[in-house]
Amino acid sequence: MINLKRVLLGSSLLLTVICCLPVFVMGQNSVTILTGAELNRVVPPGFYFQGLSAPTQMRNSVAARLGTKRFVIAGMVDTAGYAADVRAKYEGFFITDSPIAINGSDLGTGAYGFGFSNDRKMQILDLAGNQILSISTTKDDALQRPRPLMMTNAAEGIRFYSGKDYVTVTAK
Repeated sequence: MINLKRVLLGSSLLLTVICCLPVFVMGQNSVTILTGAELNRVVPPGFYFQGLSAPTQMRNSVAARLGTKRFVIAGMVDTAGYAADVRAKYEGFFITDSPIAINGSDLGTGAYGFGFSNDRKMQILDLAGNQILSISTTKDDALQRPRPLMMTNAAEGIRFYSGKDYVTVTAK
């Protein structure tokens, strides 16, 4: 009788753990787009790129939390002090504290510059201004009110928009 009670108790505990496991996994894979004070806490006030530091345009900054402690942060900066050729390819910063993929192209942990070009490409640049990735964007004609920068949840990950053009960011 005592052995039967132990087996039943052990089975019940095991079943409870197995049933709760998906809840823990979903919490690790969830995506939260940050707003308000939470956004202000993670976005840096300025960014260094190609030998110059520029202030962040907080109104044109976005961030997402992947799971509980992973972030993807992007923001436009004031590029007034930069040369015209730099301003043509560099709009702001893109920071990820864990490996991600952008439209299937791998991007490691780090801080980068980014820009969206007229030929519907997103450029990812290292801090020295060297191109790391060039990624084709998709145009979202259904988007009602595009903003200079925006992130939204999507079934496949995060959509990172510049106006109506976007790329998809996924956690690795």
